[in-house]
Amino acid sequence: MKVGVFDSGIGGLTVVKSLLEHQLFEEIIYFGDTARVPYGSKDKNTIIRYAIEAVEFFKNFELDMIIVACNTVSAYALEEMRESATCPVIGVVEAGILATSNAMQNRESNILILGTKATVNSKAYKEGLNSLGYSKLQARATGLFVPLVEEEIYSGEILQATFRHYFKDVKHPDAVILGCTHFPLITEALQDYFGNSTLLIHSGDAIVEYLEKKFKFSHQYASPTLKFFASENPEALRTIASKWLSLK
Repeated sequence: MKVGVFDSGIGGLTVVKSLLEHQLFEEIIYFGDTARVPYGSKDKNTIIRYAIEAVEFFKNFELDMIIVACNTVSAYALEEMRESATCPVIGVVEAGILATSNAMQNRESNILILGTKATVNSKAYKEGLNSLGYSKLQARATGLFVPLVEEEIYSGEILQATFRHYFKDVKHPDAVILGCTHFPLITEALQDYFGNSTLLIHSGDAIVEYLEKKFKFSHQYASPTLKFFASENPEALRTIASKWLSLK
């Protein structure tokens, strides 16, 4: 099993980490469009164009599957990617919706959706959850979390001040959807802020749950081959991957 993982930058490495932990694939090829990140502030047509270009890049490999780790691309460009690809294309938004519905059986649960401006404006999570009977939904575009994570600010007063800025008028949530792959890196700080009674839903864990439900995996791969590509400064991506994924 060979999978391509696409993200607008480095955040999708958190999805790769979950794939590695569950040993689902023999080879993982990661492509981050680091030259044009962030996607969260771009318009729909631009996001679709960049996403189709990523599919063309992956055609250089004989993939069994493409995972779209970027929530913004999953919200806006999944169908176009599927039309262009020669293998299944799976997005983290549909996986996140499934994980939320499995974890929160009570349709009256208060659910907070976090993401980039583009992801929140797409209403992809809201509409998907509404269709399953959830109505108590709040959404916040929390784009400042992305540069904080990339500066390796995972705790402390700057992050706490950002939480207060975004969440001062939020009703206490039963669950929080981390609708950007950068956000799992501040999971501990978010859990402390909201308390242990709030469930945090992580895109990486959600995609694994989705894959195991939808596909049959006959083997586990303890030592998969990893290849990292970037549209700009691939060495920086590999350095971050070594740190985030604890690679030797």
